[in-house]
Amino acid sequence: MKAIILAAGYATRLRPLTEHTAKPLLPIAGRPMIDYICDKIVELEEVDQIHVVTNARFAASFSQWAEGQRRRVPVTVHDDGTTCNEDRLGAIGDIQFTVDRAGLAGDDLLVIAGDNLFDFSLVEYAAFWRGKGDGSAIALYRCPDRELVKQYAIVELDERDRVTSFTEKPQNPTTDLVAIATYLVRADHVPLVRRYLDEGNKKDQPGNLVAWLVPRVPVYGYRFTGDWLDIGDHRQLLEADNLVRARQGLPRRDSYSLG
Repeated sequence: MKAIILAAGYATRLRPLTEHTAKPLLPIAGRPMIDYICDKIVELEEVDQIHVVTNARFAASFSQWAEGQRRRVPVTVHDDGTTCNEDRLGAIGDIQFTVDRAGLAGDDLLVIAGDNLFDFSLVEYAAFWRGKGDGSAIALYRCPDRELVKQYAIVELDERDRVTSFTEKPQNPTTDLVAIATYLVRADHVPLVRRYLDEGNKKDQPGNLVAWLVPRVPVYGYRFTGDWLDIGDHRQLLEADNLVRARQGLPRRDSYSLG
């Protein structure tokens, strides 16, 4: 299994912090956000490579970060060649770019957005997925805030946890199960990413790919317990920083800073 971390966005909502620092490299309790994702990935023994896809603007910073990694799993950084928010490949485009660049077409994939912080076990997630035997999978979070649910994608499941519907940003949510950008893709489903793109579908937001897959192949929903933080704006960044700081016995901060 190969892991892909999506880190090619420009995080415009977090400017000016992200003018010179990629969002996944912003420190949370003194460590780059992406470190916490890698901590989780390396617990999964079948993962033998981590591929980080970023853009031309931040590729050097990610390469410098990768050189300092001392993990059992090697990290490779891929520059998708884009330079601004307007010419980005989009998350789905970057998945295909990485598959092509790294030759991953025959591998199972673990795909994670580089701005997700979570404390559930990827080992347990993968065991759930393997137990299904015939599909890909998406991680699901039970969101307690109905208004917040409207900002995400909601998922409905059947009795076998197979996804039966996937709706982006619903105005009237029918469930509190929201999808997070943490996917397990079967090797024989990977070619469908190219087919999706060749049909002219939207290249951004991985959920669009999931919604397209659902009526075509089995996709299962893994309902995890624990914390998940989607770091999209300054408030969420400060919240994440203080949550991790509290766990480590560090003092709470009233405002976020890079120092």
